[in-house]
Amino acid sequence: MKTSHLKTIAPALLALASLVTLNATAEPALTIYNQNFAVVRDAVPLDLKSGVNEVRFAGTTAHLEPDSVILRDPLGKRSLQILEQNYRNDPVSQELLLSLNEGKTIDFQNVRMKDNTTVREIISGKIIRSGYVPGGGAEQPVIEVNGKLQFTLPGQPLFPSLGDDTILKPTLNWLLRADKPGKLDAEVSYVTSGFSWESDYNLVAPEKGDTVDLIGWITMNNQSGKTFENAKIKLMAGDVNKIQPRNAPQMSMLGRSRMAMADGMEAPVSEKSFDEFHLYTLARATTLRDRETKQVEFVRAESVKAPSIYVYDGADAGYRYYGGRNNDPGYGTQSNKKVWVMREFVNAETNRLGVALPKGKLRFYRRGDDGQLEFTGENEIDHTPRNETIRVGTGNSFDLVGERKPTDFKTDRSDKWMTETFEIKLRNRKKEAVKIRVVEHLYRWSNWNITAKSDEFKKTDAQTIEFRVSVQPDEEKTLTYTVHYSW
Repeated sequence: MKTSHLKTIAPALLALASLVTLNATAEPALTIYNQNFAVVRDAVPLDLKSGVNEVRFAGTTAHLEPDSVILRDPLGKRSLQILEQNYRNDPVSQELLLSLNEGKTIDFQNVRMKDNTTVREIISGKIIRSGYVPGGGAEQPVIEVNGKLQFTLPGQPLFPSLGDDTILKPTLNWLLRADKPGKLDAEVSYVTSGFSWESDYNLVAPEKGDTVDLIGWITMNNQSGKTFENAKIKLMAGDVNKIQPRNAPQMSMLGRSRMAMADGMEAPVSEKSFDEFHLYTLARATTLRDRETKQVEFVRAESVKAPSIYVYDGADAGYRYYGGRNNDPGYGTQSNKKVWVMREFVNAETNRLGVALPKGKLRFYRRGDDGQLEFTGENEIDHTPRNETIRVGTGNSFDLVGERKPTDFKTDRSDKWMTETFEIKLRNRKKEAVKIRVVEHLYRWSNWNITAKSDEFKKTDAQTIEFRVSVQPDEEKTLTYTVHYSW
């Protein structure tokens, strides 16, 4: 379907057309996507005559994509042919009416107090500039009163009638061809911007221990210009490819379901795979008002194992092999003393989870000895399938310190090999023992070999090794290794 302004129609065709103005009456349905758009489905009750019918459907969103409109009979019994479609999104407003009367003189009603009496007076003013800017924004109006210009309205404007062509809501005008007369409940669907949703997770740890209680929220935001009463809402999670318009601004479900069945309660949100994505459906119809933010709890799981992990990356993880040999003795020797704190948990049924988690923000809290919750860090996760491991950083440890320095560097004159030795010190000022993962990046060349080491290591990728070192309370542990590069 292609949008256009309604053209002049031959009298014979007009004789066949009947004007019907419609508003959505049945419960609408919404599917909101991560990429700040939605698909809207509304019921359209039609009473058509044979031939051509002129139908006006009022009450679409203010950000509808006209070329996405689909009008159909959901029962498949009738064929509806749209001969022409016109989308109007210029609902009447004071600013718009001022712009339509630019260059004209209209009346303004001014109300003021005089001797404790309300006085109403009519002032004539010529609209030099309305201040209306299509698509948003505004400028100061310029009004000429008694031969002088002013940048404010002299009162409440009183506009002349504009006839029947004005609209109060965004509207679709259709010319529909019907093969036979009759009533039917058609369905109109369209893509619109102005909607967004995101998920947020609160993870609360007890005073001591590595488990957390996880509560997830869905937050929906409606900036579409339309209120949806008792809407059936679905949320699509995943990286759906969507071409942005040129003028666009840039509980575990399973765990919750088990709890709901045990308590005789229905889960507020259900989840299932859909195509290559995941679809979350709200169990109850809800009203989503324009300019409203609504939240719904969608995941709740208790005693999820999420241990803290300590990582020391002494070279700031900023040194990598990029395809060229590095012979600079001082390159990569700067020491970072911070030890990162990370939380890790497996999204599996065995860990009281095991369902698709949409991307969102994780906030960590720990309960103090006084029973109050204290914020301990936050991070973000991407869309995470079940049985995948989530690891996020929450900050730096206060009581753990690392130091890293090179103690030897050798290379031969023929430039065929290089040997380098590092010393890494780890200090634990906690009252309990910890295990620190020491990450080292072998950035100088692609061919390397560890020729000496104080502790065992694990090769995590082609240019990275990791030591896992236990450090007792108030202990300083020294780790050394030597790497030999050849080419």
